Amino acid sequence: MRVVEIARPGGPEVLRFAERAVPVPRDGEVRVRVAAASVNRPDIQQRRGLYPPPPGTTDIPGLDIAGIVEAVGSGVGEVAVGDAVCALANGGGYADHCIVPAVQCMPVPRGLSFIEAASLPEVYFTAWNNVVWLGRLAAGETLLVQGGTSGVGMAAIQIARQLFDARVFATAGDEQKRGVCRDLGVEAAFDYRGDWDADIRSHLSGGGVDIILDGQAGPTSQRQLDLLNPDGRLVLVASHQGEHAEINMRQLVRRRLTVTGSTLRPRPHAYKGRLARELVARVWPLLEEGRIATRIHAALAFEQVREAHEILDANRQIGKVVLVVEPALAGGVPRPRHPA
Repeated sequence: MRVVEIARPGGPEVLRFAERAVPVPRDGEVRVRVAAASVNRPDIQQRRGLYPPPPGTTDIPGLDIAGIVEAVGSGVGEVAVGDAVCALANGGGYADHCIVPAVQCMPVPRGLSFIEAASLPEVYFTAWNNVVWLGRLAAGETLLVQGGTSGVGMAAIQIARQLFDARVFATAGDEQKRGVCRDLGVEAAFDYRGDWDADIRSHLSGGGVDIILDGQAGPTSQRQLDLLNPDGRLVLVASHQGEHAEINMRQLVRRRLTVTGSTLRPRPHAYKGRLARELVARVWPLLEEGRIATRIHAALAFEQVREAHEILDANRQIGKVVLVVEPALAGGVPRPRHPA
């Protein structure tokens, strides 16, 4: 089968195609014939040598796939051969065939293509894990999403608005992106290169927010803590602006603030399986009804994997970049095995 390898840490030029044997699923695993695979920020970090795969995991990048289950290991009852699924892989998505724990597979939402379905797992797993589980978002609270037009940002905005009736704010780097955030339902969107914290306080008549979802950290960390209400939560999904930050620990204690980080990839299969079940129960119906939508920035041929990475390197994307691995398969979605 065709796979994409990372020859060495570096830019998109280090991505290369190779051939490897088709893998065989072990207990609790399935093999998916990949129709489409999306490109995510962790793939970029892995390519740069900053996010190595967990021990025992394939070195092939790719965490999001959609396709057809073509083989199952022993003990698998969640899915069957022939099912149309999208899945959060532990790696290996940039390939014709991918091994995935069965509990991390989800049905392709009715009405969505494989290309659209491939854009869902990583961002919705991440958004739900960080906003709902770790951030403990409650109905009517106030959420700030830093980088609102990232895949995770767009998922977080829609989850917060549609399921929790939260007041949501976002930051983005240009007016087009801020307009997209407003279209998704944010109350207001601000330029993250400006005085976004002062602008939010002014909008809230001096108040703050309950939760901030951020992937930058570094020098903005204290500004974010200052913006939180008492009992507020700062949830970090990455630290792209720096691994160190100086923060006021006394304020953290006095105002009962929570700072938490999250890496999902090393989590046990059972943890990610629980996330999958909650998404299917609570988010998938909204996708099928059109109340939550995925946005595809670009769908590129598998052979254009370097171009796909260049888009994320330049931060040009609004939504998800998807690789079409098998065009004939990606063009349609088979009938579900268990029609609703």
